Amino acid sequence: MTESDIQLLLTALGGVALLVTLIVTRIRLHPLIALLVVSLAVGIAAGMDIGSIAGATVDGAGRTLGVVGIVIALGAMLGKILADSGVTEAIADSILSRSSDNRLPWAMAFAAFIVGIPMFFEVGLVVLLPLIFSVARKLESKGTVKGSPYVLIGVPVIAALASLHGMVPPHPGPLTAIATLKTSVGPTMVYGFIAAIPAIVLAGPIYARFISPRMSVRPDQGLLDQFTSSGAGASGTTRAPIGIGILAVLMPAILMLANTLGETLLLKGSWGAKVTAFLGDPLIAMLAGVLFASITLVYLRGGSTEKLRDSLGASLKPIAGILLIIAGGGAFQQILVKAKVGDAIVHLTQHFSLPPLLLGWLIAMLLSVSTGSATVGIVGAAGLLAPLATADPSLNLPLLALAIGSGSLFFNYANHAGFWLVKESFGMTMGEATKTISVVQSIVALVGLGMVLLMNLFPALPS
Repeated sequence: MTESDIQLLLTALGGVALLVTLIVTRIRLHPLIALLVVSLAVGIAAGMDIGSIAGATVDGAGRTLGVVGIVIALGAMLGKILADSGVTEAIADSILSRSSDNRLPWAMAFAAFIVGIPMFFEVGLVVLLPLIFSVARKLESKGTVKGSPYVLIGVPVIAALASLHGMVPPHPGPLTAIATLKTSVGPTMVYGFIAAIPAIVLAGPIYARFISPRMSVRPDQGLLDQFTSSGAGASGTTRAPIGIGILAVLMPAILMLANTLGETLLLKGSWGAKVTAFLGDPLIAMLAGVLFASITLVYLRGGSTEKLRDSLGASLKPIAGILLIIAGGGAFQQILVKAKVGDAIVHLTQHFSLPPLLLGWLIAMLLSVSTGSATVGIVGAAGLLAPLATADPSLNLPLLALAIGSGSLFFNYANHAGFWLVKESFGMTMGEATKTISVVQSIVALVGLGMVLLMNLFPALPS
């Protein structure tokens, strides 16, 4: 490592410390302002060209809004349609009637597992927020849960979505590692599911039972009202609209899964592959869900189109602040990437002499934590270990891909967009968000590593 590398690492750590100070101390800056101030400060301290710092900040914010923001906005619209039609309340009532209070976290983890197989973390969370809030609000009204029912119900969902996002194809991280290491999707997916199940159990229902009595988290009332208003009432919602509503929720997942099947089964560049890729893009898939719900739950039922338009517009107001804060997180992430903090991390890891599986996990973890991007962690770690993967025929490459994906999940914090989505959606403080999403993903990452090392003791799956 060079002196410059050490300076970059200290700058990145100082930036995170400054961010926390600006938000949680008596200064109490709004997170968006704090993120922008820290982004500029880190860019200057890292020695970036002063003329490029503002541009990198804007690029990071814009890219994050483009990739995540529009999808979140469409998810809020979909949630509002389902809430106004009574579908969300009816589904929540159904879950509550079929599950005891003790089994609810497990039921929510299972629902998130199904929805999250093809969905990005942020997309899956936005889709499931109405259900999380509805179930938790009913638990809150019953008064049978000690602490925060929103944490009790939300943590298993976060754990399931995070586990699948980092461990199981067709998520982009595992697919990137598979492509770089030139291994196979099938064995990696099998290993991923095997590792994801204990990770979800420990980081989800079990950890939720431990942490929820110690927290008093409650989302903003406006956001709760948006996602849990029952419209005509859940009791008056027929089975047909409920089925349509479930299909609307699952439609983005179905389209994304079709894209994965298209990539696997269809010839690259064929007409069919292009169609499934188009329909399976998160933005297109979420838009399709919103249009489907609008047509089937409003237009075809003779609902007021004027009310629908007003309702969709109103659905964006509670999430406007969330979107801008997420954009600020994207700006901070981009500054860290442009300052080449990732290169300093790579130089640091070259001093370690570790087994390849552990080294892959460690590199991905350090890159992800320092840059705020799991993708950077996966790409960097897979690229560094690709020559070793080619040279060592005894190395289990699907497990190496899984180790890298698991490492990229560790300690999702203030430079990750997902951290801010959870924090603002649930109305958490920085400390509360750290105890939930940061700890949950750290548990998932560590369990993933443990499962990788355990499965490496057995003969490799055939490719």
